[in-house]
Parts: sequence; C-alpha cells; structure tokens
Amino acid sequence: MTPMTIPLVALPPMLPVFPLTGVLLLPATVLPLHIFEPRYRNMVNDALNADKIFGMIQPSAPQQDNRPIPGTDEETPELYKVGCAGYIESWERFPDGRLFIQLKGVNRFRFEAELPKLRGYRRVKAIYSDFCDATAGEWICKRKAILEALAAYGHVRGMEVKADQAERFSNMELVNLLAVSLPFHPAEKQALLEASTLKDRERILIKLLRLGGGPTDPDDESSERTLN
Repeated sequence: MTPMTIPLVALPPMLPVFPLTGVLLLPATVLPLHIFEPRYRNMVNDALNADKIFGMIQPSAPQQDNRPIPGTDEETPELYKVGCAGYIESWERFPDGRLFIQLKGVNRFRFEAELPKLRGYRRVKAIYSDFCDATAGEWICKRKAILEALAAYGHVRGMEVKADQAERFSNMELVNLLAVSLPFHPAEKQALLEASTLKDRERILIKLLRLGGGPTDPDDESSERTLN
C-alpha cells in the first residue's frame, strides 16, 4: 500500500471552497467527488487551470444532500470557520460536463473573511499557519484502545471490523482514515477536523467510537454535548 503523504504545494491565500455537510477531508487522506452542479464545475475547472487546489468545509447548520434549510439563504449558508484545503490528484471529465475527481488533503485552514463569489462558487481568505498538519509531534498512538473501541462500534452498527488489516496503516493513517470514513454526525466530524493535534484527534475518535458514534440524524444537535 502506498503510504499517506501530504502533497508539497503552495497554498493560495484566496481559497475556493466547496461547502458539503458530513464530508470530512484531512491531510493526506483522499476524497472522491462527483462534481455536477454548474457552480462547482466552474470551481473545479478554474482550479484545474490554476493550482488544482480548493477547500472542503461544512455548513454550520447540517443540510441534507447539501440542500439549504427552508427559509435560509440557499446560496450562502453560514459555514464553520475551519476546513481543509485539498489538491486535485486526478480527474475524469465526462461528455456532459460532469467531473469525477480525487482530492487529496493538504492542510487545514481557518478563514477570516469571505470574498465575493466567482462564477457562482464561494471563496474565503484562508489562514493556514494555525495548523501544523505535516508533523505528529510527541504523539504515541493508542492503537489497542482504538481497535477495541472500533470493534465495539462495528458490532453495534453491524459492520465487519478486521483488526488485522489495521497493521497496514501507520498511526496517522489509522486515525485520519477512521475519522474521515466512519459515519459520524457532522458536528462530530467537525470536532475531529478541528482537533489541535493528532493526539487530540485520537482522543476524540476513541470517545466517539465508545459512544457508538452518537445520533445518526444529521438534524440532531445533541451529539455536540458528547465531546464535552
């Protein structure tokens, strides 16, 4: 298996963003995306013609299938302040204009201001210096605790968990891949994204696994209390 690596690319201060509920991108993980809305086709095409970078970010109020909540501004739902910039590693363009891309996480960002839209898509002024995503610091992964909690979580959810496959992954891979792939509540995914360090992300991940992942209804905000 190819080890998880973070692309060495220059990150733009003016970052196009794709708001999407319940979708998590973390550094070195890969997110497959089917791009079909005209504004996001524009965004991806512009990125492909430039630096191949845009950011994934969640609306702060969960939206089913990225549709706005009734009575809200359908074009500009309020966003969380933290997302993750990604690099388009590969793409396929279909005759009708749709695209399928593989977006690889580079670095988290915090946005301090939203910029005017460009060709229908949103952009932010991004700050990357708050996050050091290329290093693990002094972290020692609690792999046994993660796998035990994952086995219990899988049993409750009816998921087959093969603990021996975890040996294929490094510590960072194990924590980040579980964080992005498991069906946590959007607020819980945001907590995993915003964790200051890998040690903090691991702690939140273990807690979520032990709690069974929290509520499955994206409109139920009670899960935010589980991390306190």
